[in-house]
Amino acid sequence: MKKWVFVLMTVFIALDTPVQSQETAPLKLVQTITLPPDVKGHFDHFEVDIKGNRLFATPESYKAVLVFDLKTGKPVHTISGIERPHAVLYREDLNRIYVTDGEAGDLKIFDGKTYTLLSRVKLLEDADSIGYDPTTKYLYIDNGGGDVHQTYSMLSVVDTTAGKKLADIKIDGETLEAMALEKSSPKMYVNNRDKSQVDVVDRDKREVVASWPVTKCKGPVAMGFDETNHRLFVACRSGDIVVLNTQTGKEVTALAMTKGVDDLTYDPAKKRIYAAGDGSVDVYEQMDRDSYKLLAKIPTGPVGRTARLVPELNRYFVAVPQHGTTSAEILVFEVH
Repeated sequence: MKKWVFVLMTVFIALDTPVQSQETAPLKLVQTITLPPDVKGHFDHFEVDIKGNRLFATPESYKAVLVFDLKTGKPVHTISGIERPHAVLYREDLNRIYVTDGEAGDLKIFDGKTYTLLSRVKLLEDADSIGYDPTTKYLYIDNGGGDVHQTYSMLSVVDTTAGKKLADIKIDGETLEAMALEKSSPKMYVNNRDKSQVDVVDRDKREVVASWPVTKCKGPVAMGFDETNHRLFVACRSGDIVVLNTQTGKEVTALAMTKGVDDLTYDPAKKRIYAAGDGSVDVYEQMDRDSYKLLAKIPTGPVGRTARLVPELNRYFVAVPQHGTTSAEILVFEVH
């Protein structure tokens, strides 16, 4: 078993931003969790278990999922045996942990108490991003594409209760990314990075019913969704957030942001967009459905673009990979 030596540092000042003073910054750094030197490479997506007080982190090259105490930041467990972890889903009702393994090309299902491997669901290689329907308990997983020398990708439908794959939805394009599911209809939206478009999938019909071009930026990767106002937020690696009208599929506006984005979150309670790019988090306030104001650019660290908002705890987590002689870190921000 891998042994960890962690350094936890708590700070009580906000990071300087070019937009707001320390006293009024929307995010305030309150803790830094320093990871062991052998945790190298990029991180993919976080997951949280609110009731169990756990944070799941996915350093891809570490071949494991790291589990932390959500409130203290102390290490809890290392879930090993994962060749390249990408995304994690935790089901509280079953106490199960679902991890997409891109290199193995499967979905691994672990016991949430013992962390033992229960089963695998076979997929194609590059099993990556996920979207979860809490009503049906179906998990949508993008896999295949360019990594398996295909010009199309699969959006696989997995019944997380039975632990079985139900269907594959074929989507033209070598690289799919983040997705968002509507609660009020069977529609879901998928970033098609290869085609620079958003594909609209009908979850009942299990087919693509529309494709919306993304022209105001290049490389759509991250996604957030304001279902109430019918606005989809698509962030590109080129350094912009495009706002789309989900009733028409048309681009409404584009918001400048830091390049290299990987995670974007829309917070309907505070009416904010948090977009984590290469070295900073851009925070926008939604003035109305078509107007947005930049509140701050919060410095993080090189390639610190994996992030997770936890509104229940008023916290925002950012993973910063190892760079130079500096170990990988997880930055914990208090939301203001």
